[in-house]
Amino acid sequence: MRAVICCLLGLFAAVSPIAAGEPPAAGRPNILLILVDDMGWGDLGVFHQNQRARKRLPAIRTPHLDRLSAEGAQLRRHYAASPVCAPARASLFSGVHQGHAEVIRNSNFDAPLENTHTLASMLREAGYSTALIGKWGLGGGREQGGTPETSSAWPTKRGFDFFFGYNNHITGHRHYPKEDPAADPDTGHNAVWESSADKSEDISQNCDGCYSTDLFTARAKKWIADQKKAAPGKPFFLALTLVAPHARLAVPAAPYPKGGGLRGGVQWLGKPGRMINTAIPGKWDTFIPSVYAKQKDWPEFARRHATVITRIDDAVGDLTQLLKDLKIDGQTMIVFLSDNGPHNEAGAVKGSPAHPAPIQDPSFFQSYGVFDGIKRDCWEGGLRVPALVRFPGTVKPGLVTLSPSQFQDWMATFADLAGVSVPMRSDGVSLMPLLAGKPAKQRESAIYTEFFYNGATPDYKDFAPTHTRRARGQMQVVYVDGLKGVRYNVKSADDPFEIYDTAKDPGERKNLAQQHPDLQKRMEAEALRSRRAFDYTWSGPRRNNPISGSTLFDKVPVPAVQNVPDLEPGLSSKQVSASPAWVPAFDTLPEANEAAAGRVANPADWEFPAGTVTELKGYLRVPETGPWTFHVALDAVPGSKAYIKLHRFHLVDADFNYKPGETVSSSMAVNATEGRGGRKPVYLEAGLHPITITVVQGDSAPGRLRFSWQKGNGGIKPVPAEAFFTPRP
Repeated sequence: MRAVICCLLGLFAAVSPIAAGEPPAAGRPNILLILVDDMGWGDLGVFHQNQRARKRLPAIRTPHLDRLSAEGAQLRRHYAASPVCAPARASLFSGVHQGHAEVIRNSNFDAPLENTHTLASMLREAGYSTALIGKWGLGGGREQGGTPETSSAWPTKRGFDFFFGYNNHITGHRHYPKEDPAADPDTGHNAVWESSADKSEDISQNCDGCYSTDLFTARAKKWIADQKKAAPGKPFFLALTLVAPHARLAVPAAPYPKGGGLRGGVQWLGKPGRMINTAIPGKWDTFIPSVYAKQKDWPEFARRHATVITRIDDAVGDLTQLLKDLKIDGQTMIVFLSDNGPHNEAGAVKGSPAHPAPIQDPSFFQSYGVFDGIKRDCWEGGLRVPALVRFPGTVKPGLVTLSPSQFQDWMATFADLAGVSVPMRSDGVSLMPLLAGKPAKQRESAIYTEFFYNGATPDYKDFAPTHTRRARGQMQVVYVDGLKGVRYNVKSADDPFEIYDTAKDPGERKNLAQQHPDLQKRMEAEALRSRRAFDYTWSGPRRNNPISGSTLFDKVPVPAVQNVPDLEPGLSSKQVSASPAWVPAFDTLPEANEAAAGRVANPADWEFPAGTVTELKGYLRVPETGPWTFHVALDAVPGSKAYIKLHRFHLVDADFNYKPGETVSSSMAVNATEGRGGRKPVYLEAGLHPITITVVQGDSAPGRLRFSWQKGNGGIKPVPAEAFFTPRP
């Protein structure tokens, strides 16, 4: 075995630096987001597999991804929003962490992505062409089903101009849409859809022998080439969401074609029965590259898993070559991510006698890397994911960073690239300072995760005994002062956090809780100040199961702040002339540096000038501990909208789809698109709570804001002027 593995060492050659190319676009760059399914941090060559190869251990080769990392940046402490795919993807595409996403905190799938700002809608508003190719799983409609007519959150209803791929999440586990057992009750087969805003077609019957990684990569190449030809001056955003390496462990039917780009690699043919050049009708799930086929002492699952990862690597190299061939390489940012940690599944399908689905064992290659935990764990192995960014001329080549960041940061990052403000509802910060090699200018990411799942952490021999077989249940993660707080099987909001320095102790072996007793209360408070209580429920004849986001934290009062500096009545104000398409995070407005500053005694007494954005900040004094509901209304001036945050959590959303003149409340699911439900009252401790109110006033006339509150089931009353405070200058 050791002698055989030695032969692999030559395959892990060092990658060369990036060749000189065209300078990055002065304006808005193209964005290619490649999201894979269940690839572990340790599956990536440059992160872990190359080290295994040097030690003559079984290893996977990823030369194209290694090259991508050398030509760009490695985000070695980047976190998925959740340790399972649907909620993680919901947070990624909506720009909010799991304290605020509708598709949340559980393993119910195909719930609709909230009808609000998404990566696609934001970038389309900024002038981008937008497309999603691959797996969606956030469409709504029937769980494990759904069509363009029955799915309220179909990709073209969430900002994408074009969609090609699987809508429901179980179909999104099928690597051969035509040959694999069907997983779609609405169509009776694994539906592959091609959709634009006005037309949708199910093309599955034409996909003979199409391996999903090849199919989606070929269609992505065609879409990019078509965009370059049809609109050469228009930037694009493409989310390529591959099924691999999720179980089941189906492999291709043929080698990856040589070369790449316009003339090589996988190619879209578009002919029924021969949609791509690697499709071989009647042949599927048969090919293992010789470098892995030779490893006779590897178990079958290992040869298959390595093949699937290498196929992803081939696709990345193919796409990178395409950008070079089209001469848009220097105008395109590539972001490569996985949606959560590695799985240990057979894939929810029995398969057929000729094509079994072996169970994956992530311990064979240490797919979780140097961490403990896998998919569905909140240890590092379940949440920390491979993350690479390449943008020639802008992202510093060879950059390696351990600065923590999370999925919601990509909305802010892409807004920064596109030259637009970040929607205020986003929980993220732009990572561009970090990627440009200027860490001193990088704002801290707000990292937060909560997830519920029965079961326990596996007992792999390289996991710490304190982690193996730990009951999961309600889990929660929060970062304070650069340290990770994690709780497993939470029974009370007072349960202590385990505290780890994951930069120095990535395996989470040394619990620092006793060394940092002051952090316990701060972490408990920060967790409550980062989330909202939800009670969204989808039910009825089209859903197989109800979905509820209720947790044990929902009725725990959010603690007021202590040791507040000297205060005076009112709120501080900043105001600029601007008409953004959404309520912005004020400091991300291009005009923010020229804002007029002042103080407002009472927001209700303030008239907002036409065509302005105003941010009001300070403290709200809550008179009594208990459940509170807040109400907001703006004058009926077209284009007016507002957003309010208390601490870090979302309080009132009067932004997306808001109709000026109407009243919305903190207990309304204003953008829910199915069923019933809404946000529960906010439980607050008596005392001072930081508040930010941002108002976009329509261009045609000035207007006012009405801000009211309600204790429990009591009457609705205007928030009085004496409830607002701001620090003295």
